[in-house]
Amino acid sequence: MIPDINSSTKEERNLYIENRFKCISDCDSCGICAMYHNADPVLVYRDYINGTRSFQDITADYLG
Repeated sequence: MIPDINSSTKEERNLYIENRFKCISDCDSCGICAMYHNADPVLVYRDYINGTRSFQDITADYLG
């Protein structure tokens, strides 16, 4: 479950992103790097972690 901005801490949101987007060292089968244009997901989701934008809004920026 994605931690809600209003009911979670910055640390909880950061831990969620770190755990959800762990590098598995197999770029051909993962796709995370390609999806985020080789940017670290922790940096991509910085606004979510800081509580200023939703996870879904940021994800939509990359999928749209």
